[in-house]
Amino acid sequence: MKKIFTLTLLTVVLFVACEKEDAIKTHREPSHNRVITMPSYDKTGSVTFLQVQIGHDGKTCNGCVTNNGQSFHINCMGDGNYCATSAAVQLQQAGATINATTTDTFDLTSEDFFLMPNRSLDYVDEKNNHYYLNIPGQMVYRDTATLQFTFTGLFFSEAAAYEND
Repeated sequence: MKKIFTLTLLTVVLFVACEKEDAIKTHREPSHNRVITMPSYDKTGSVTFLQVQIGHDGKTCNGCVTNNGQSFHINCMGDGNYCATSAAVQLQQAGATINATTTDTFDLTSEDFFLMPNRSLDYVDEKNNHYYLNIPGQMVYRDTATLQFTFTGLFFSEAAAYEND
């Protein structure tokens, strides 16, 4: 009888421990990658900011940005979560296609290009519905006339499309 009680107790303890471990694995910290919409005081209606964690330490990077056939490291570009950055953007949607064009010239970088990693940004709409604005990884180049960057292929989803590493 004592063996059965001990086995039952051990089984319950293991079950609870495994359940706690699964809960820990699935718990995620709130994202630092998010879309912030603020009311504007002019006729445009609102201003949209993309707040993202990107980039990695250059000490461990031999070259992550390739431009004109050369690879090198630039802080706050590409994979990783080393730098907190934000950019004011204007979202344009034509059918299912969503693009985001920066409205501030040098928020992201003073370079003529920007390596954007895959990112899923928390987004809450005006009705308090929770979505993700997903930005596929891409190298974008500054428009020579407007000096702005345009990110293409953005899409909304109910779950994050990218891990934001």
